[in-house]
Amino acid sequence: MSRYTGPTTKLSRREGEELFLKGDRSFTDKAARRLQVKPGQSQSNFRQKYSEYAIRLREKQKLKRIFGLTEKQFRNNYIKAAKQLGVTGNNLISNLERRLDNVVYRLGFLSSRSEARQYVNHGHVLVNGKKVDICSYIVSLDDEIGIREKSRDNVRIKSSLKSVARRGVPEWLELDSEKIIGKIKRLPIRDDFKQPIDEQLIIEFYSKL
Repeated sequence: MSRYTGPTTKLSRREGEELFLKGDRSFTDKAARRLQVKPGQSQSNFRQKYSEYAIRLREKQKLKRIFGLTEKQFRNNYIKAAKQLGVTGNNLISNLERRLDNVVYRLGFLSSRSEARQYVNHGHVLVNGKKVDICSYIVSLDDEIGIREKSRDNVRIKSSLKSVARRGVPEWLELDSEKIIGKIKRLPIRDDFKQPIDEQLIIEFYSKL
């Protein structure tokens, strides 16, 4: 399945909550009002009953869309998490948080995960001083994430760093906004991911396939 390239607002409206896919625009009042109406619906009082399967599907779709993954990528991440020691749901979210494109976003270098993914693909991002252009690269403890020198004056990067205070930087990361360098202080845990996701429903979804 190819990656979704349509309007990202529709994805948040489909799930009925803000998935923060549009960077700083996700924090506006206009974005909040749009969530009241599902795509294709003209009435904000529309109500829909979901089956048990649909409830689990929607939770899976929500997390997949937050991180901007294809179905194949997300399923592979689930399989990997299931094979690791510990709680599968916690492993899944921790692994997704450690993706390079997500770390670049979480550090505030770019204002959205899709933007971060583009910059990683184009070779603007360094890990421990070396260029890494693989979005799915998993960062490790004490890794340093930076922007190559030629790209540090980029307008999008400067703009995002100015507004990073609005989103905040997770406790497991450390940001030096002057040098545009971030460091992995510790590995992320489930509590570091603040968006309302019930990962148990995702596990139940895949266990029944």
